[in-house]
Amino acid sequence: MTRSPRRPATPPTTPRHGLARVLSKLGVCSRSQAEQAVRDGRVSVDGRRVLDPERPTDPAREAIALDGASVRAAAPVYIALNKPRGIVVSAADERGRDTVYHLIKDAGLPWLGPVGRLDRASEGLLLLSNDTVWAAGLTEPRHHVDKTYHVQIDRRPDAPLLAKLRAGVLDAGERLGAVAVNVLREGEKNAWLEVVLDEGRNRHIRRLLAAHDIGVLRLIRVAIGSLVLGELPKGQWRYLTSDEVHALQRG
Repeated sequence: MTRSPRRPATPPTTPRHGLARVLSKLGVCSRSQAEQAVRDGRVSVDGRRVLDPERPTDPAREAIALDGASVRAAAPVYIALNKPRGIVVSAADERGRDTVYHLIKDAGLPWLGPVGRLDRASEGLLLLSNDTVWAAGLTEPRHHVDKTYHVQIDRRPDAPLLAKLRAGVLDAGERLGAVAVNVLREGEKNAWLEVVLDEGRNRHIRRLLAAHDIGVLRLIRVAIGSLVLGELPKGQWRYLTSDEVHALQRG
């Protein structure tokens, strides 16, 4: 019996993503910055200028250059920053307000993206990294990484109100709940709550409290998973240890 010759095995290929996404995943810049750079004609692939940010690209097989310089995956960097109130979590602000990047601009760091968000009026623990896979593991809702906040409110809550906050509300078609809501301390006219979330919708805590006519005086994120803000001074940052990085990844 004559056997048919074996076909050579097809070599495995790496996934091909859009060029802008590839640049972002390599830790070169944000996705929006990459899209703009491509449209501005600053990016080439295998020596040819590309103007389409969605052009399928395989960084393992194609040579990418930005402004004529070869693009290589940056070493992963992970930092924790104590964001002050009034600072915008964005690469740029159309109103010219200070962003978190003003706080690290002279540190000699590669491009880092925020891991999750804190609105301008909120403060506390913010992570930044160029490891997009690690960041996605902390921000994707299905992973349910706990985030702990200390919130000063404009009243003293009673037991029924706390029970309502724990039960959650439906707001604009979204369910806003909390893993835990507890009183930390009370004054004559206000109180501090500890609120734990395992997901983070836009202005989650503020909307949950507003649904019960509760005003927020201060909102501070004090922990993400096992990582606590601790004594990190306001406006300052530090590198995460390898143990902290791995603990958050496991979480």
